Amino acid sequence: MELLDQFNSLVWGPPTLWLLGLTGVYLMVGLRFMPLTHIGYGFRQAVASIRSSKGEGDVTAFESLSTALAATIGTGNVAGVAGAIAVGGPGSVFWMWLIALVGMATKYAESLLAVHYREVDALGEHVGGPMYFIRNGLGPRWAWLGTLFAIFGTLAGFGIGNGVQAHEMALALNKSLGVPAIVTGVVMAAIAFAVLIGGIERIGKVTEVVVPVMAAVYVGGALIILLAHLSEIPAALGLILNDAFTGQAVAGGSLGVVIQRGIARGIFSNESGMGTAPIAQAAARPGDPVLQGTVAMIGTFIDTIVICTMTALVIVISGLYTSGESGVALTMSAFDQELPGSAWLVTFGTVFFTGTTILGWGYYSERCLEFLVGTGAIRPFRLLWVAVVVVGAVATGGVIWTIADILNGLMVLPNLIGLLLLSGTVFRLTRAYDFKAGERSA
Repeated sequence: MELLDQFNSLVWGPPTLWLLGLTGVYLMVGLRFMPLTHIGYGFRQAVASIRSSKGEGDVTAFESLSTALAATIGTGNVAGVAGAIAVGGPGSVFWMWLIALVGMATKYAESLLAVHYREVDALGEHVGGPMYFIRNGLGPRWAWLGTLFAIFGTLAGFGIGNGVQAHEMALALNKSLGVPAIVTGVVMAAIAFAVLIGGIERIGKVTEVVVPVMAAVYVGGALIILLAHLSEIPAALGLILNDAFTGQAVAGGSLGVVIQRGIARGIFSNESGMGTAPIAQAAARPGDPVLQGTVAMIGTFIDTIVICTMTALVIVISGLYTSGESGVALTMSAFDQELPGSAWLVTFGTVFFTGTTILGWGYYSERCLEFLVGTGAIRPFRLLWVAVVVVGAVATGGVIWTIADILNGLMVLPNLIGLLLLSGTVFRLTRAYDFKAGERSA
């Protein structure tokens, strides 16, 4: 375990954090801050696709967004936020916000490229993501970099997208309802298999219904708590901002810990820069790279700026981040203290957030494996995937979290190299796009 922790610290050391942040800033400036000024445009295009969505692709823009959100809205929003605050103090929340804002540019760029360079596979489905835009955009001599991403993406799914999610779901149900971990694992594995066997179309149909409902219930519940403690919110925000630059709330006053935990958990939550969401975006119709990029970027806004912030404010207001608890347990305690009986919201959020993440990441890892060995590996992969759900439910959480963090970090480098080398394409396509015409078509 100590060796894993050391490797994790190396992978998520200052070079990775600086690269993530500076790439986001570079893309944001190069895009002339379009991701921030066109948030409303992205929302409108996503909603418009529900009514009418023509063109080449397997799912609507809204379904692709829902699939991506299903994968990103997971333990990062409940357990990850709590873990960041427990270790890095309230100030870590500020760095989560910051990496999310510049991450919107990163998510936009990687999704644009995924659609622009996507392919149609042997089954007639649209496939894309960093492995494809690296190979097709940079040429054969860079194919090895796309292969590296696909290897890391296949393996990472078993950690961040499967084992961690199953473990936190089992933990929440055991603590609140006394459900044995093995029961949770077996039931979730059966549900996952029933959905994944239908591919992206079935995943999209399920997530477009489940994701909005689960997000609305969790955010609505958190909002009730915050409205009941409205007078305490300014002080909580002040503590977050002050601690972001002092690290006073962390043992030893380490500002580096505040920044590192905030950025690492921010990336874990919204996955901007990891290159995962573009895998889902690549399957969308109408297949316009810029339009789909604007839809994709609002996922980061929803995930971190809205949902993570709600969780964070409840925890900070409760003051329980110094109690020694962490993860789901801390979030449940905070909710229950501030509004007795509301811990069920955390259980609800954890179960649905983690469940849909297992579905979304199952698709991501499947596409990565397909890139490596072809469509023949899909069915065996799905069987292995649901088996790992059971294993993750009964496994030790600390080790799983560390492995997930390491694999997340390994995915980042190939993706960001591809993004930076192809940034000229991102800027060119964006500047040539008529946003007013796109608005009219919506």
